[in-house]
Amino acid sequence: MNLQTKISLQSQEPKIDYESQVVLLGSCFAENMGRKLEYYKFNNLINPFGILFHPKAIETFLWMAVQEEKYVDTDLFYHNEQWHSFDVHSSMSNSDQSLLLSNLNETLSFTKDKIKSATHVFITFGTAWVYRLASLDMVVANCHKIPQKEFEKELLSINEITQCLQNCEALIHNLNPSAKIIGTVSPVRHIKDGFVDNNRSKSHLTAAIHQTIDLSSSLSYFPSYEIMMDELRDYRFYKEDMIHPSDIATQYIWERFSETWISEKAKKTMRQVEEIQKGLTHRPFNPKSKQHALFLEGIASKKDKLQQEYPHINF
Repeated sequence: MNLQTKISLQSQEPKIDYESQVVLLGSCFAENMGRKLEYYKFNNLINPFGILFHPKAIETFLWMAVQEEKYVDTDLFYHNEQWHSFDVHSSMSNSDQSLLLSNLNETLSFTKDKIKSATHVFITFGTAWVYRLASLDMVVANCHKIPQKEFEKELLSINEITQCLQNCEALIHNLNPSAKIIGTVSPVRHIKDGFVDNNRSKSHLTAAIHQTIDLSSSLSYFPSYEIMMDELRDYRFYKEDMIHPSDIATQYIWERFSETWISEKAKKTMRQVEEIQKGLTHRPFNPKSKQHALFLEGIASKKDKLQQEYPHINF
């Protein structure tokens, strides 16, 4: 392991266990690590508004949720036969305006409850580049395929990102003072910005997170971007698009994440969960055999035992 990365992966407290509530917000890291936590049946919430790529989008989402703000009809717009909000990912868009409005406000309320009980909140920044809608003079989370001429592209400064992260931290801690907040930078390179502008963006994000850490002892950092760039510096660790980490790279980052943030007690339970998960996907040679019936009984017994200890676990 790269020595400098190893130093930044030193043991963190409090660690995640099966009593923890984890909230993951932001870009690729939130999605990938969230899916891993889901596989192992941890209590977690992943991007309620869909993927949010930049700091201002995440700050807006937290403000709306924590401050109990509500969306109204005039916050939505119609484009390509769908209703959209500039604050959310297009996966939330809907052909029914009232349904979208209801989904947005219910999600805000649900998220507030989750943050209130969260033990760990991971905030992943993907890019420092943002798009400002010229007609409304507002930075959007998603352009929803509106023509690019309607937007102005801007690079957030280190100080602007630092302020965003401090605001996010304050919003979370005003609601839940004991929540552990961890910042990270997505390992996905935004090549559409070009190599130079992608590096400018990532450097602003990294510098801002560390500037915030210098100002607040309650914030931690997980070096997902550095692991990808420094330890996995080979195109064989990327998917075919040469942008997103491959499954092998994601697994490698997950292992580093587990070493740093998962408790030893939880790792024992994870092994039990994985055994059950593999058993559930097992394809028997003879489904009607006595041997397979005994195998299924064994899996059911293991599930019952785990669920008695952790009622939230559901296979």
